[in-house]
Amino acid sequence: MARRAFPRALAGALAGAFLGAVAARAAYAAFTRRPPVGDAETWTRTNHRGEPITLLEGPAFVAGAGAAAAVIPGLPGGVRVAALLAVAGGGGLGAYDDLYGATSSKGFKGHLSALAKGEVTSGAVKILGIGATGLAAAAVISRDRFDVPRASFDVPRAFFDVVVNGGLIAGSANLANLFDLRPGRAVKVGLLAGAPLLAAGLLKNDPVPATLAALPMGAAAALLPEDLGERAMLGDAGANALGALLGLAAAVTLGRPGRLAVLGTVVALTAASERISFTKVIAGNSLLHRVDMLGRRPVEQAPTPR
Repeated sequence: MARRAFPRALAGALAGAFLGAVAARAAYAAFTRRPPVGDAETWTRTNHRGEPITLLEGPAFVAGAGAAAAVIPGLPGGVRVAALLAVAGGGGLGAYDDLYGATSSKGFKGHLSALAKGEVTSGAVKILGIGATGLAAAAVISRDRFDVPRASFDVPRAFFDVVVNGGLIAGSANLANLFDLRPGRAVKVGLLAGAPLLAAGLLKNDPVPATLAALPMGAAAALLPEDLGERAMLGDAGANALGALLGLAAAVTLGRPGRLAVLGTVVALTAASERISFTKVIAGNSLLHRVDMLGRRPVEQAPTPR
């Protein structure tokens, strides 16, 4: 049984990574020729060096990961719907903030404080919207992905699992976006976070979590050269969608203690971001700084003419 199941999990992971990568690259090529909204200038921003950069990597990740999730075989219906909700909610609301967001309020606390005063910021719309789609995605995951007895449906335990899993999906979406401040950083964090989930799916001989973890990792890795080359960035659309899909992967892979531990970590890091700069912490740690700079051009290096 195990020998037959393990190849299924491995096949699911390989299919997820391959389809995610191919679809993301195809979407990026299509969107650079014809952006999904507006023109190329609509998606152009200035990066940390003061150079122009496109946000079209984000919609490409959303379209690629969403298309792969829709067609890849082997996912239960509820899990497939949950994946599409997670990527559409994170990506769609992130794109809204990318295109129409104001910078008067910043951070989770800033947007919610403004909302308490009656000011509805684009960030607040995104936070509430991703929270709602995260809960919706959690609610439609197959009951066998929860720790709920099959013989009798335990409503309190099921409700608790929906809240925890919804928090994982929405919280991970928000946290991933907090790392999208330097070239390749959010993608690297996503790959590092997805690796143990992928390994867990393979070790459990379960193709569903293996596929769910590999799919966003493949799509993100395929777009990493554009990110590291400082030609494009994920933006809110891509980073939110990447985090949401990894949160969903954690929800279907881990048992209740593991999910609570990951959710606690996500909440703690999000709270810490309100007071400390992740960029300064990374720059001050030699190992983190080395990983952060891997594949990037040095700060003092002039851009290569194109």
